[in-house]
Amino acid sequence: MPHDQEKLDAFLGKMVGDLGAIATGAGVVLGDRLGLFTAMREGGKMTAAELAARTGTNQRLIREWLSGQSAAGYIEYEEATDRFYLNPEQELVFANEDSPAFMAGAFEVLSSLWLDEEKVRQAFRSGKGVAWHEHSNCLFRGTERFFRPGYNANLIESWLPSLDGVVEKLERGADVADVGCGHGASTILMAKAHPNSRFTGFDYHGPSIERARAAAREAGVSDNTQFEVASAKTYPGAYDLVAFFDCLHDMGDPEGAAAHVHRSLKPDGTWMVVEPFAHDHLSANLNPVGRVYYAASTFVCTPASQAQEVGLGLGAQAGEAKLRQVVTSGGFTRFRRAAETPFNMVLEARP
Repeated sequence: MPHDQEKLDAFLGKMVGDLGAIATGAGVVLGDRLGLFTAMREGGKMTAAELAARTGTNQRLIREWLSGQSAAGYIEYEEATDRFYLNPEQELVFANEDSPAFMAGAFEVLSSLWLDEEKVRQAFRSGKGVAWHEHSNCLFRGTERFFRPGYNANLIESWLPSLDGVVEKLERGADVADVGCGHGASTILMAKAHPNSRFTGFDYHGPSIERARAAAREAGVSDNTQFEVASAKTYPGAYDLVAFFDCLHDMGDPEGAAAHVHRSLKPDGTWMVVEPFAHDHLSANLNPVGRVYYAASTFVCTPASQAQEVGLGLGAQAGEAKLRQVVTSGGFTRFRRAAETPFNMVLEARP
């Protein structure tokens, strides 16, 4: 079939940009782990020699790293002084973990896609999936660091207040379950904001629970927070609020999980489901955010579901309509979208 040379040239130009993004991403992970971005934030404008001295690294390699990050537009270069620096926006994205724009954790998550490609390739052939715990460790740490800025920016200020009457209960003193809590970032945020309430984080992944317990001690919330190993279909207790943060679509049997949540809620309880933002139709998700989420869903979310019982495989771009079906299958009669961001939907369900 004959091709259009002009379209081919444009597509190759896109490929150059995409390859540059992939290559630069590895540099972001490297710089993050070596503390280079933090050192640049603290040190201001620096030569390669000065950054190498500050971080105890090799000057020649630092020069090459700085040049590559500058070519990507991730750091700035001042030709007159041969110095490099982070502008305020770059600081927020790469060097400030408390910033709602912090993205270094996302690069760490995506590095696991390459590391675990062989496992996922085998899953494509066998259909047996890849369980969460079978992935590289960078996925666990990166996931916490990727989601935490969004939780910091939204959970206490807007997501919880968007739920009918929930904040008032939390202020008085409520029992809360955070299911699929991972390293406990969301649990700890809620526990800090609402010391009169009692929070239990559940996750099937033992090492994540250990990390969550340590994080709770570090944050000083151990008095009203605990973490236990349990699945979404077996966690014990009765709760005023059950929260699922970015995990329902990863579950093999989300309908079974919904039924268990329904049984675990007190009569006037609330289920908060935070899921990746998605439209209900594929064509509406063919955009930059959908591109990232479909990649993560291909390598992590859908294989994780297929590795479990039922293996429904909702995927990270399930959309509100499918999620409504899952939630209402568990016996919930009230369901609505309470809030949203460019990256998340916050759904509220009640018995």
